[in-house]
Amino acid sequence: MDFDYSPKTKELQVKLQAFMNDYIYPSEGAWHAEIEANTAAGKRWTPLELIEGLKQKAQAAGLWNLFLPVDSAAASGYQGAGLTNQEYAPLAEIMGRVLWSSEVFNCSAPDTGNMETIARYGSEENKARWLKPLLEGKIRSAFAMTEPEVASSDATNIQTRMERQGDDYVINGRKWWTSGAGDPRCAIHIVMGKTNPQAERHAQQSMVLVPSNTPGVTVVRSLNVMGYDDAPHGHMEVLFENVRVPVSNILLGEGRGFEIAQGRLGPGRIHHCMRLIGQAERALELMCKRVTSRVAFGKPIAAQTVTQERIAEARCKIDMARLLTLKAAWMMDVAGNKFAKNEIAMIKVVAPSMACQVIDWAMQAHGGAGMCDDFPLAYAYTNARTLRFADGPDEVHRNAIAKQELRKYTAAPKPV
Repeated sequence: MDFDYSPKTKELQVKLQAFMNDYIYPSEGAWHAEIEANTAAGKRWTPLELIEGLKQKAQAAGLWNLFLPVDSAAASGYQGAGLTNQEYAPLAEIMGRVLWSSEVFNCSAPDTGNMETIARYGSEENKARWLKPLLEGKIRSAFAMTEPEVASSDATNIQTRMERQGDDYVINGRKWWTSGAGDPRCAIHIVMGKTNPQAERHAQQSMVLVPSNTPGVTVVRSLNVMGYDDAPHGHMEVLFENVRVPVSNILLGEGRGFEIAQGRLGPGRIHHCMRLIGQAERALELMCKRVTSRVAFGKPIAAQTVTQERIAEARCKIDMARLLTLKAAWMMDVAGNKFAKNEIAMIKVVAPSMACQVIDWAMQAHGGAGMCDDFPLAYAYTNARTLRFADGPDEVHRNAIAKQELRKYTAAPKPV
């Protein structure tokens, strides 16, 4: 593995960092102010004018759809930045330093994963209808997989039924934590459910495109995340009651849901982990600035041994997580998601836990200021803690890692 970034990545890093300095960091106060104004006016779920304006600047700067990898661009017929997973990862880290900034570059979840999914597995008709406006940033999307009635960490438990009736699928089920479904621009859901409950365990599920305005699709409520509702994006509970969509809306084919999920979640986990590393880097930066400017018990907080230990541990943890994530991205580029599955599982355990710890130390160093929105730490911690569940909980990934490790020591049967 080459530890240096490609010339293309280096060029985009410079442009992206300049954009963050010129537009994103100076707009953090305005972002909070617009949300507060919308809330006071009863328009909590209204897209932010600030972000819409910044999107135009990002497009003009050539910082748009950076996430779309080479294979997805080729499959879709649409142009992205043409980066590999390894090339895109450092850019996701920069965007991750401000939680809302990824949307400015049309690189935010769940749209990125949904666009890659439609690009790889959608029909030409569905690419034209849904992928094109998503890539242009004209609409947004949602991903409906998790359910409240079952332990969705085992996705074979999912109960949503997709029953074929003639040329349609009729969908019935209840989903929650459907990220993006609160946005009024959300035009399309990718829904996972059972098309054949009698099939082999991992061949029962399929993924189907469901337009948001289809009769029977009801957003029941928004779910707050440790006090944050993430409007206008939102994480919603959604009910599907006798929802009828054409058979042509299926992705890849019946029983291919798990196959699609693995193709979708691999790159998504790289993106999540690199954004978390960006958040942790910023938390460490804020921590260092805070402890060098505050005095407690007669000396700067930075002179306290416990503070120095935490700074050193944070530096080590961040760099280790970054290297492991870049290794996973490189392995995916070299030989595909399946080849890198163990490393993908490892980063999904390591990065959120690391970010939680580093952000927690930064909050502690800020004292009472770390608990409010005067600094971005409390919101960043909430996001990092959430990602110990999203895309599979820690326990599932740890089990997979352990099983893979144990296979190395399982004696092969002796030939008879």
